[in-house]
Amino acid sequence: MKEDPQQGSASGPEALALVSNHVMKYIKDGSGVGLGSGRASTAFIRALGERAKAGTVKNLRCVPTSESTARLARELGLPLVELDGTPLDITVDGADEVDPNLDCVKGWGGALVRERIVAAASTRQILLVGADKLVPALGTKGKLPVEVNPFSVGFVSARLAALGLKPEVRKDGNRTFITDNGNVTVDCGTGPIADPRALEQKIRAIPGVVDTGLFLGTAETIIVAEGGQIRELTRKAK
Repeated sequence: MKEDPQQGSASGPEALALVSNHVMKYIKDGSGVGLGSGRASTAFIRALGERAKAGTVKNLRCVPTSESTARLARELGLPLVELDGTPLDITVDGADEVDPNLDCVKGWGGALVRERIVAAASTRQILLVGADKLVPALGTKGKLPVEVNPFSVGFVSARLAALGLKPEVRKDGNRTFITDNGNVTVDCGTGPIADPRALEQKIRAIPGVVDTGLFLGTAETIIVAEGGQIRELTRKAK
């Protein structure tokens, strides 16, 4: 499913530029930065590249969450490093849905596994979204991606259907979409999810599931563009 990138929309170019510039206050000299995937992340990476080129932020260590992100970062001259035991300071990414608890659905762009790994390796995860990504409950937009080992696609799809989901193997034209990890994405049709944590546990328990698009409790801050204005949503401390 592709989004409409038209100018003036809640997740259009102007809004993405707004949130990308706003998040720069969190990027310091010497920062280890996780670079997310998708349209919001692309806007951020371009803005970061401009600042690095101008010398306003220096000595960055960047880790991309997808091959497309890595290519863009190299084009912009951002220094890429391998993910190791050294914590990253921040990951900046986007999201497809954000609920009132700041839990998210991610993965419509197909990079959810690496996005999860890089987020886990970071001290802080900040997500950039337009107001159209805010939902009353996860699943409202009707799609939950699940990354699956290719050998198990039929088996996993049957188990997902038994959970009340509507699984459909993602296509890239006439071919099956293959992730950067060599896996298959099964997009699960869903309505609003009553208990995301319970559903995540059930999906993860299916042999062959690599990861789900449910990102629960990972984002510390959501930066939202709405009507030409910016607001920050911060997760409440437990």
